[in-house]
Amino acid sequence: MRPANILFLAGKELRGLLRDRMLLVLIVYSFTIAVYTAATAMPETLHRAPIAIIDEDRSPLSQQIVGAFYPPHFTFPQLITPGEMDRRMDAGLDTFALDIPPGFERDLLAGRSPAIQLNVDATRMTQAFSGSGYVQSIVSDEVNAFAARRPVTAVPQVDLALRMRFNPELNKSWFGAINELIDNVTMLAIILTGAALIREREHGTIEHLLVMPVTPLEIMTSKVAAMGLVVLAATALSLLLMVQGALGVPIAGSIWLFLLGAVLHLFATTSLGISLACVAGSMPQFGLLLMLVLLPMQVLSGGMTPRESMPDIIQWIMLAAPNTHFVMIAQAILFRGAGLGVVWPQFLALLGIGGALFTFSLGRFRRFLR
Repeated sequence: MRPANILFLAGKELRGLLRDRMLLVLIVYSFTIAVYTAATAMPETLHRAPIAIIDEDRSPLSQQIVGAFYPPHFTFPQLITPGEMDRRMDAGLDTFALDIPPGFERDLLAGRSPAIQLNVDATRMTQAFSGSGYVQSIVSDEVNAFAARRPVTAVPQVDLALRMRFNPELNKSWFGAINELIDNVTMLAIILTGAALIREREHGTIEHLLVMPVTPLEIMTSKVAAMGLVVLAATALSLLLMVQGALGVPIAGSIWLFLLGAVLHLFATTSLGISLACVAGSMPQFGLLLMLVLLPMQVLSGGMTPRESMPDIIQWIMLAAPNTHFVMIAQAILFRGAGLGVVWPQFLALLGIGGALFTFSLGRFRRFLR
């Protein structure tokens, strides 16, 4: 294997990629807009949930309850009439509608147990689930404080001290940005290498390579190296400019160690892309095959849900997938500040999986060239 041939062929791959506008748009989108929207579009934490209040009591207590709802968990409450509640909820204007009945304060001071009605739009799943508990807690605190004429500071018999590590704000964007970046590294590595090989076939340039003094190993290595370099550079820029810059996600560990893990991951996934392209006859077929392979890899890798929540057989099978180990590496380094002493088993696993996939893909590529 001659390095000069590999460098020449890698340069050809990069020039071919620069002429493919759609792939360039996909790369830019995947590492900018896709990362940003994944981090901010569907927050799991309650943030600016719209709430309306029907104050039929018009008492100091009801005014105190109205004043207890404010950003960032809720928007400032909209005071509406009973006739407006159903119409506003049907239109999707309010997630919560709190109805304080007439005589609420009077019944409370008389020792009775008055009821407040809370209407929830359950189609907004994350806000409806967590927000209902917030509303109940806020109303209970205000009622207890009003009844006692002083702030309620109930001391439980066992004081549970909570310490949120690695994400003290419970900010979903911290997790969503990193997870989307990991998924896009896997996706682009497979797509770019597969598209590079299929482009050679569709343009008829694969025959030109066969008459040149280059070997199949040199051709495949150049494609793996060129496309891996593109994805690695895009990953580093996205991590610095989008994740740390635009989204303000703190990185706990070494970015260089993470990029080293990304290199091993790209070695495996670009090899997988070559293998899939050898099976597919065209770009549409490659796209269909990609969905069958990529979606299970991303869903079952542990990036969306913890691997411990999956059946044991799925956990064992997914150990053969490179992105399973890459997710472990990325979360350990970027979230928990782990060093090489913690993630070296995943590094070795990626090296072994990458070597196996490269060898397998090289065999298929040689048969593809015949």
